[in-house]
Amino acid sequence: MRLLASLATAVAVYLAAGVFTGYTTALRRRRAARRDLSRYHLWLVQAGSDLSPPQFLAASGVLGLATLAVTTLIAEAWWLAIMPAVVMASSPYAFYTRRRRERLRQIRQAWPDALRDVLAAISAGSTLTLALGDLAERGPAPLRPAFGRFRLMARMMGVVRGLELMKEELGDPSSDRVLEVLVLAHEHGGGLVTEVLRDVIGEITEDLRLEAEIRADGTEQRIESWVVVLIPWLLLLFLTQTSDQYRDFYRSGSGLVVVLAAVVWSLIGVALLRYIGRSTGEPRVLAGAGDVDRGGWR
Repeated sequence: MRLLASLATAVAVYLAAGVFTGYTTALRRRRAARRDLSRYHLWLVQAGSDLSPPQFLAASGVLGLATLAVTTLIAEAWWLAIMPAVVMASSPYAFYTRRRRERLRQIRQAWPDALRDVLAAISAGSTLTLALGDLAERGPAPLRPAFGRFRLMARMMGVVRGLELMKEELGDPSSDRVLEVLVLAHEHGGGLVTEVLRDVIGEITEDLRLEAEIRADGTEQRIESWVVVLIPWLLLLFLTQTSDQYRDFYRSGSGLVVVLAAVVWSLIGVALLRYIGRSTGEPRVLAGAGDVDRGGWR
């Protein structure tokens, strides 16, 4: 038992050193894996993380192995540490998933104000290209970094290509719709541009209202579902520390069978809860084949 804990600690320290120094274990990967790596990197960028995918996986492994080692030393039974280790290893994914969702929500909420700024600039005599470039400095804060990169890309590769790259970066159905309208407006122009943009503002505002209602209805359900999963394991850990009878049983072979069965059922329960509570959202019908929401991390 002590040997297992020592080995887990050693591996955790090795992975931690790789995370902090930037040198992680290099594994062979095929070309398809390279495309997945790029997609996962986009997922991390959208979540606001500076980590590379290998560093992210290494950090998750560090948390899981460290939890496994510490819990094994406390409970003196490695199988009691399986579920806490799984939970801790998956916590970075849960954190960045929530953070990515929040950042994309802020971007969606910023589009109506951004389009109003564009309309005001066009009404004042500015061109669409200049109006979009000005959003990098005077637009809504969540969209400023993306429009800052767009301004650079527009100078190097053209406005249309810059908007297409921005669409891939944001990875959001509402952003896809807005940017596609902006592409058409740049290519065709005409007096209908302002009217079309006003219609898009109205549609996005209504979508945001419905999204807020759905999110409010699902928050309580998600909290309750995770409490149901975690409470039995916390109770089990407490009982093994306060009762010799429970401790002796869960150190035995019968206890191992019970814990492994509980792990399997807990994982099945988590999968079912995620399936039942999932929000499909609006499909990205205007997205490219390589975008993150098609087969990437969600």
